Amino acid sequence: MTNPNQFPDGDPGDKPFGDQQSGDQQYGGQPYGQPQYGAPQYGQPQYGAPQYGQPQYGQPQYGYQGGAPGPEPDNNLVWAILATVLCCLPLGIVAIVKATSVSKLWAMGDYTGAHRAAEDAKKFSIWSAVASVAVWVIFVILWFAVFAAAINSVPDSPSYTYPTY
Repeated sequence: MTNPNQFPDGDPGDKPFGDQQSGDQQYGGQPYGQPQYGAPQYGQPQYGAPQYGQPQYGQPQYGYQGGAPGPEPDNNLVWAILATVLCCLPLGIVAIVKATSVSKLWAMGDYTGAHRAAEDAKKFSIWSAVASVAVWVIFVILWFAVFAAAINSVPDSPSYTYPTY
């Protein structure tokens, strides 16, 4: 095996990164290629680096442990958009917000939160559709009631009498 500091033909001429054994003082009084300012040597853990078995920063310490429990849940975004456009606007907007948070939570490793957000998006979409149907039923009932009242207020026989001259 060849030394990476030597040329392939074996010529010990100029080394590409300086002579590390003789301690060339090139950068900050430290030999080139050596760690500076008390940095850890190769193979040692760096300062603040998590050790095996410790949770890393930004990863939740709750929910599923050891990786994803399965595929990412359906975010129900299509149903949320349809509920917003065709049904009840306020509940549909909440459903869209919940549906868009599913992928973000899944990517962060919060699998329980992702499943909860998917279920909430589905729940708010259903509530939006039910609220829309209820409003339409009430609207139709009121329309028929107003129409029936208008028909009942019209007299059956004309009461208009022509004046005589």
